[in-house]
Amino acid sequence: MIGRLLGALVAVLIVTLTSTGQVWSQEPGYHINGGDLLHISVYGEPNLNQDVAVQPDGWLSFPLVGSINARGMTLKELQSKIADTLRTSQYFPSITDNEVTVSMLKASGNSVSVLGQVQKPGTFAFDTQLDVMQAISLAGGLTPFADKNDIKVLRRDREMVQTAIPFDYSDVEDGSNLESNILLQGGDVVVVP
Repeated sequence: MIGRLLGALVAVLIVTLTSTGQVWSQEPGYHINGGDLLHISVYGEPNLNQDVAVQPDGWLSFPLVGSINARGMTLKELQSKIADTLRTSQYFPSITDNEVTVSMLKASGNSVSVLGQVQKPGTFAFDTQLDVMQAISLAGGLTPFADKNDIKVLRRDREMVQTAIPFDYSDVEDGSNLESNILLQGGDVVVVP
């Protein structure tokens, strides 16, 4: 009983730490990943209307703005960042956030990898929200040799610092500790020892 209570407390602490913005922005919406293709436009400026590829490391370039690390930002956050940068330039001092539009053309950077003791390890692209249990299901489920209690989700933040988030399959499978079945983000790696 005490072990389960302690496990639940640790899971809540982990969820709290990851939801405070230390790992990713927690704004609602899709988070930009390397490999995505965006369309960025500035109202009334045909020269600032173009498709922009997000590089594998999350950086993109846009005229008069330069390079921006967009990895982990929502489209709205990137829109604000571009507008802020244009406002500080001598060319667009009075531009508003609404005059900049950022839209997703192709979300090809949204994938997770599942490694280790699963039936079909690999990388899986997804276009909806995906949690740990769903990712394991995409990989065909656990093998008989899997350590259900020691699964980890590896995640990198914007500065590329990696953290390991523990996941106890047995708890979630039993219907307890459901809050530990976190939503995955593009680039996450689920390791099943």
